[in-house]
Amino acid sequence: MKTAKAFAPAAISSFFEIYDTEGGKPIVDLERVGARGGGFGLEKGVLTEVNIEEAKTSGIYVAINGKKAPQAQTTKAMVDALVGNFERPCVVTVNHKIQVPIGTGFGTSAGGALTTGLALKEALDLPLTYNQIGKIAHVAEIRCQTGLGTVSSLTSTGGCVLVLEPGAPGTCKIDRIPLAPDYMVVAGFFQSNMPKTVLTDPERRQIINRHGKKTLEAIIAEPTLENFLERCWEFSKNAGFATERVRQLVSLANKVGAVGAAQNMIGEAVHAVVRAENASKLAEAFKSVLPSENVILSGIDFQGARLIG
Repeated sequence: MKTAKAFAPAAISSFFEIYDTEGGKPIVDLERVGARGGGFGLEKGVLTEVNIEEAKTSGIYVAINGKKAPQAQTTKAMVDALVGNFERPCVVTVNHKIQVPIGTGFGTSAGGALTTGLALKEALDLPLTYNQIGKIAHVAEIRCQTGLGTVSSLTSTGGCVLVLEPGAPGTCKIDRIPLAPDYMVVAGFFQSNMPKTVLTDPERRQIINRHGKKTLEAIIAEPTLENFLERCWEFSKNAGFATERVRQLVSLANKVGAVGAAQNMIGEAVHAVVRAENASKLAEAFKSVLPSENVILSGIDFQGARLIG
Protein backbone atom coordinates (compact mmCIF):
# COMPACT_ATOMS: atom_id res chain seq x y z
CA MET A 1 0.00 0.00 0.00
CA LYS A 2 1.20 3.51 -0.81
CA THR A 3 0.24 6.42 1.40
CA ALA A 4 0.85 10.17 1.74
CA LYS A 5 -0.53 13.15 3.68
CA ALA A 6 -1.11 16.81 2.90
CA PHE A 7 -2.58 19.83 4.68
CA ALA A 8 -4.41 22.91 3.42
CA PRO A 9 -5.40 25.90 5.54
CA ALA A 10 -9.06 26.77 5.85
CA ALA A 11 -9.54 29.58 3.35
CA ILE A 12 -11.91 32.37 4.34
CA SER A 13 -13.06 34.61 1.51
CA SER A 14 -14.01 38.08 2.76
CA PHE A 15 -15.22 39.56 -0.57
CA PHE A 16 -15.25 38.58 -4.21
CA GLU A 17 -15.99 39.51 -7.81
CA ILE A 18 -17.19 36.74 -10.14
CA TYR A 19 -15.27 36.20 -13.37
CA ASP A 20 -16.80 33.49 -15.55
CA THR A 21 -18.00 35.46 -18.59
CA GLU A 22 -16.28 37.65 -21.14
CA GLY A 23 -18.17 39.90 -23.54
CA GLY A 24 -21.41 38.46 -22.19
CA LYS A 25 -20.42 34.89 -23.10
CA PRO A 26 -19.33 32.07 -20.76
CA ILE A 27 -15.58 31.48 -20.60
CA VAL A 28 -14.88 28.01 -21.98
CA ASP A 29 -11.34 27.65 -20.62
CA LEU A 30 -12.00 26.79 -16.97
CA GLU A 31 -8.42 27.67 -16.00
CA ARG A 32 -9.34 31.30 -16.70
CA VAL A 33 -12.61 31.19 -14.74
CA GLY A 34 -12.43 32.37 -11.15
CA ALA A 35 -12.90 35.36 -8.89
CA ARG A 36 -11.06 38.43 -7.72
CA GLY A 37 -11.21 38.95 -4.00
CA GLY A 38 -9.40 38.45 -0.73
CA GLY A 39 -9.38 36.70 2.61
CA PHE A 40 -7.36 34.71 5.14
CA GLY A 41 -5.72 31.33 5.49
CA LEU A 42 -6.08 29.67 8.91
CA GLU A 43 -3.81 27.30 10.79
CA LYS A 44 -6.87 25.07 11.17
CA GLY A 45 -7.97 23.45 7.94
CA VAL A 46 -8.07 20.17 6.01
CA LEU A 47 -5.70 17.27 6.74
CA THR A 48 -5.86 14.56 4.09
CA GLU A 49 -4.41 11.06 4.02
CA VAL A 50 -4.47 9.10 0.77
CA ASN A 51 -4.01 5.33 0.64
CA ILE A 52 -3.58 3.44 -2.65
CA GLU A 53 -3.76 -0.33 -3.06
CA GLU A 54 -3.55 -2.35 -6.26
CA ALA A 55 -6.77 -4.25 -6.93
CA LYS A 56 -8.62 -6.15 -9.62
CA THR A 57 -11.15 -3.34 -9.93
CA SER A 58 -10.57 0.37 -9.42
CA GLY A 59 -12.54 2.28 -6.80
CA ILE A 60 -12.63 5.60 -4.95
CA TYR A 61 -13.66 5.89 -1.32
CA VAL A 62 -13.84 9.22 0.51
CA ALA A 63 -14.41 9.78 4.22
CA ILE A 64 -14.75 13.04 6.14
CA ASN A 65 -13.97 12.91 9.86
CA GLY A 66 -14.36 9.14 9.87
CA LYS A 67 -17.69 8.99 8.02
CA LYS A 68 -18.32 7.98 4.42
CA ALA A 69 -18.73 11.09 2.26
CA PRO A 70 -20.45 10.35 -1.05
CA GLN A 71 -21.14 14.10 -1.31
CA ALA A 72 -17.41 14.90 -1.68
CA GLN A 73 -17.66 15.26 -5.44
CA THR A 74 -14.73 17.68 -5.83
CA THR A 75 -12.36 15.24 -4.14
CA LYS A 76 -13.65 12.39 -6.33
CA ALA A 77 -13.19 14.51 -9.45
CA MET A 78 -9.60 15.15 -8.37
CA VAL A 79 -8.89 11.44 -7.95
CA ASP A 80 -10.48 10.65 -11.32
CA ALA A 81 -8.36 13.29 -13.04
CA LEU A 82 -5.09 11.97 -11.60
CA VAL A 83 -5.52 8.19 -11.52
CA GLY A 84 -8.30 7.62 -14.05
CA ASN A 85 -5.73 6.64 -16.66
CA PHE A 86 -3.38 4.89 -14.24
CA GLU A 87 -1.86 1.84 -15.91
CA ARG A 88 -2.98 -0.62 -13.19
CA PRO A 89 -6.37 -0.78 -11.44
CA CYS A 90 -6.25 0.44 -7.85
CA VAL A 91 -8.43 1.39 -4.93
CA VAL A 92 -7.93 4.95 -3.70
CA THR A 93 -9.07 5.75 -0.17
CA VAL A 94 -9.14 9.43 0.83
CA ASN A 95 -9.56 10.37 4.48
CA HIS A 96 -10.21 14.04 5.17
CA LYS A 97 -9.95 15.39 8.70
CA ILE A 98 -11.68 18.77 8.56
CA GLN A 99 -11.12 21.09 11.51
CA VAL A 100 -13.62 23.77 10.46
CA PRO A 101 -17.33 23.68 9.55
CA ILE A 102 -18.35 22.57 6.08
CA GLY A 103 -20.57 24.73 3.87
CA THR A 104 -20.17 28.02 5.72
CA GLY A 105 -17.38 29.67 3.76
CA PHE A 106 -14.17 28.03 5.02
CA GLY A 107 -13.01 26.67 1.64
CA THR A 108 -13.12 23.00 2.62
CA SER A 109 -13.97 21.68 -0.87
CA ALA A 110 -10.95 23.42 -2.38
CA GLY A 111 -8.75 22.31 0.50
CA GLY A 112 -9.92 18.71 0.12
CA ALA A 113 -9.26 18.65 -3.62
CA LEU A 114 -5.84 20.29 -3.42
CA THR A 115 -4.58 18.13 -0.55
CA THR A 116 -5.83 15.03 -2.35
CA GLY A 117 -3.86 16.05 -5.43
CA LEU A 118 -0.69 16.76 -3.46
CA ALA A 119 -0.92 13.44 -1.60
CA LEU A 120 -1.59 11.47 -4.79
CA LYS A 121 1.40 13.09 -6.47
CA GLU A 122 3.61 12.00 -3.54
CA ALA A 123 2.20 8.49 -3.19
CA LEU A 124 2.33 7.68 -6.91
CA ASP A 125 5.34 9.84 -7.82
CA LEU A 126 3.28 11.58 -10.51
CA PRO A 127 5.18 13.93 -12.88
CA LEU A 128 3.33 17.07 -11.77
CA THR A 129 4.44 20.45 -10.41
CA TYR A 130 2.65 22.28 -7.59
CA ASN A 131 0.83 24.63 -9.98
CA GLN A 132 -0.14 21.78 -12.29
CA ILE A 133 -1.82 20.03 -9.36
CA GLY A 134 -3.45 23.33 -8.42
CA LYS A 135 -4.84 23.78 -11.93
CA ILE A 136 -6.45 20.34 -11.86
CA ALA A 137 -7.99 21.08 -8.42
CA HIS A 138 -9.20 24.49 -9.63
CA VAL A 139 -10.95 22.97 -12.65
CA ALA A 140 -12.47 20.22 -10.50
CA GLU A 141 -13.96 22.81 -8.15
CA ILE A 142 -15.37 24.91 -11.00
CA ARG A 143 -16.95 21.84 -12.62
CA CYS A 144 -18.43 20.65 -9.33
CA GLN A 145 -19.64 24.21 -8.54
CA THR A 146 -18.16 24.19 -5.03
CA GLY A 147 -16.14 27.38 -5.48
CA LEU A 148 -14.68 29.87 -7.93
CA GLY A 149 -11.11 30.60 -6.96
CA THR A 150 -10.32 29.25 -3.52
CA VAL A 151 -7.68 26.82 -4.78
CA SER A 152 -5.52 29.68 -6.03
CA SER A 153 -5.52 31.39 -2.64
CA LEU A 154 -4.48 28.10 -1.00
CA THR A 155 -1.40 27.87 -3.23
CA SER A 156 -0.15 31.24 -1.99
CA THR A 157 1.96 31.61 1.13
CA GLY A 158 -1.04 32.55 3.23
CA GLY A 159 -1.72 35.52 5.48
CA CYS A 160 -4.13 38.14 4.17
CA VAL A 161 -4.39 37.14 0.51
CA LEU A 162 -5.55 39.35 -2.38
CA VAL A 163 -6.50 37.74 -5.69
CA LEU A 164 -5.93 40.61 -8.13
CA GLU A 165 -6.61 38.60 -11.29
CA PRO A 166 -8.75 35.45 -11.45
CA GLY A 167 -7.99 31.96 -12.65
CA ALA A 168 -6.15 28.78 -11.75
CA PRO A 169 -2.69 28.75 -10.13
CA GLY A 170 -0.20 30.02 -12.69
CA THR A 171 -2.93 32.07 -14.39
CA CYS A 172 -4.15 34.17 -11.47
CA LYS A 173 -2.31 37.09 -9.92
CA ILE A 174 -1.91 37.04 -6.14
CA ASP A 175 -0.70 39.66 -3.69
CA ARG A 176 -0.85 39.99 0.09
CA ILE A 177 -1.23 42.57 2.81
CA PRO A 178 1.80 42.01 5.09
CA LEU A 179 0.78 40.82 8.56
CA ALA A 180 2.70 40.29 11.76
CA PRO A 181 2.38 36.71 13.07
CA ASP A 182 0.67 37.73 16.32
CA TYR A 183 -2.82 38.14 14.84
CA MET A 184 -5.49 35.50 15.30
CA VAL A 185 -8.90 34.87 13.80
CA VAL A 186 -12.00 34.23 15.86
CA ALA A 187 -14.86 32.93 13.73
CA GLY A 188 -18.45 32.31 14.69
CA PHE A 189 -21.01 30.55 12.52
CA PHE A 190 -24.70 29.70 12.50
CA GLN A 191 -26.10 26.32 11.52
CA SER A 192 -27.52 27.42 8.20
CA ASN A 193 -26.32 27.26 4.62
CA MET A 194 -26.86 30.40 2.60
CA PRO A 195 -28.29 29.68 -0.87
CA LYS A 196 -25.67 29.56 -3.62
CA THR A 197 -28.33 30.60 -6.17
CA VAL A 198 -27.12 34.18 -5.75
CA LEU A 199 -24.22 33.28 -8.05
CA THR A 200 -26.59 32.38 -10.89
CA ASP A 201 -29.09 35.24 -10.61
CA PRO A 202 -28.05 37.82 -13.26
CA GLU A 203 -29.20 40.89 -11.34
CA ARG A 204 -27.56 39.72 -8.11
CA ARG A 205 -24.32 38.94 -9.96
CA GLN A 206 -24.20 42.49 -11.28
CA ILE A 207 -24.58 43.88 -7.76
CA ILE A 208 -21.88 41.54 -6.40
CA ASN A 209 -19.44 42.38 -9.18
CA ARG A 210 -20.02 46.13 -8.98
CA HIS A 211 -19.31 46.22 -5.26
CA GLY A 212 -16.56 43.59 -5.49
CA LYS A 213 -14.67 45.73 -8.00
CA LYS A 214 -15.03 48.84 -5.81
CA THR A 215 -13.91 46.91 -2.75
CA LEU A 216 -10.70 45.67 -4.36
CA GLU A 217 -9.87 49.14 -5.66
CA ALA A 218 -10.41 50.65 -2.19
CA ILE A 219 -8.22 48.00 -0.53
CA ILE A 220 -5.37 48.45 -3.04
CA ALA A 221 -5.52 52.22 -2.45
CA GLU A 222 -5.00 51.67 1.29
CA PRO A 223 -3.59 48.15 1.86
CA THR A 224 -3.90 47.88 5.64
CA LEU A 225 -5.56 45.15 7.68
CA GLU A 226 -7.98 47.65 9.22
CA ASN A 227 -9.07 49.01 5.84
CA PHE A 228 -9.32 45.51 4.38
CA LEU A 229 -11.76 44.36 7.05
CA GLU A 230 -13.78 47.58 6.97
CA ARG A 231 -14.16 47.46 3.18
CA CYS A 232 -15.04 43.77 3.21
CA TRP A 233 -17.79 44.35 5.77
CA GLU A 234 -19.16 47.17 3.60
CA PHE A 235 -19.15 44.73 0.68
CA SER A 236 -21.24 42.19 2.61
CA LYS A 237 -23.86 44.81 3.43
CA ASN A 238 -23.93 46.41 -0.02
CA ALA A 239 -24.09 43.04 -1.81
CA GLY A 240 -26.97 41.90 0.38
CA PHE A 241 -25.24 39.05 2.22
CA ALA A 242 -25.32 40.46 5.76
CA THR A 243 -28.15 38.88 7.76
CA GLU A 244 -29.31 40.33 11.05
CA ARG A 245 -27.45 37.60 12.99
CA VAL A 246 -24.25 38.35 11.07
CA ARG A 247 -24.62 42.08 11.80
CA GLN A 248 -24.95 41.35 15.51
CA LEU A 249 -21.78 39.23 15.56
CA VAL A 250 -19.76 41.87 13.70
CA SER A 251 -21.00 44.56 16.10
CA LEU A 252 -20.08 42.38 19.08
CA ALA A 253 -16.57 41.74 17.68
CA ASN A 254 -15.95 45.46 17.24
CA LYS A 255 -17.17 46.23 20.77
CA VAL A 256 -14.83 43.65 22.28
CA GLY A 257 -11.76 45.08 20.57
CA ALA A 258 -11.28 43.24 17.29
CA VAL A 259 -9.16 44.96 14.65
CA GLY A 260 -12.17 44.41 12.44
CA ALA A 261 -14.63 41.76 11.30
CA ALA A 262 -16.24 40.61 8.06
CA GLN A 263 -18.55 37.90 6.75
CA ASN A 264 -17.49 34.56 5.24
CA MET A 265 -18.27 34.26 1.53
CA ILE A 266 -20.71 32.62 1.22
CA GLY A 267 -21.97 31.59 4.65
CA GLU A 268 -23.81 32.91 7.65
CA ALA A 269 -20.52 33.23 9.52
CA VAL A 270 -18.24 36.02 10.74
CA HIS A 271 -14.46 36.15 10.99
CA ALA A 272 -12.87 38.70 13.29
CA VAL A 273 -9.16 39.47 13.41
CA VAL A 274 -7.66 40.26 16.80
CA ARG A 275 -4.29 40.51 18.49
CA ALA A 276 -3.32 37.23 20.16
CA GLU A 277 -3.60 38.67 23.69
CA ASN A 278 -7.27 39.57 23.08
CA ALA A 279 -8.28 36.41 21.22
CA SER A 280 -9.67 34.46 24.21
CA LYS A 281 -11.77 37.45 25.32
CA LEU A 282 -13.30 37.74 21.86
CA ALA A 283 -13.94 33.99 21.65
CA GLU A 284 -15.78 34.09 24.99
CA ALA A 285 -17.88 37.03 23.77
CA PHE A 286 -18.90 34.99 20.70
CA LYS A 287 -19.73 32.03 22.96
CA SER A 288 -22.13 34.25 24.90
CA VAL A 289 -24.41 34.26 21.83
CA LEU A 290 -23.34 31.01 20.10
CA PRO A 291 -22.80 27.40 21.19
CA SER A 292 -19.13 26.78 22.04
CA GLU A 293 -18.77 24.36 19.12
CA ASN A 294 -19.82 27.17 16.74
CA VAL A 295 -16.83 29.33 17.68
CA ILE A 296 -13.38 28.76 16.17
CA LEU A 297 -10.12 30.26 17.37
CA SER A 298 -7.16 29.92 15.02
CA GLY A 299 -3.83 31.40 14.14
CA ILE A 300 -3.27 32.71 10.62
CA ASP A 301 -1.41 30.38 8.25
CA PHE A 302 1.64 31.67 6.39
CA GLN A 303 2.57 28.56 4.38
CA GLY A 304 -0.33 27.55 2.17
CA ALA A 305 -1.23 23.99 1.14
CA ARG A 306 1.63 21.51 1.52
CA LEU A 307 2.71 17.91 1.92
CA ILE A 308 3.38 16.78 5.49
CA GLY A 309 5.20 13.85 7.02
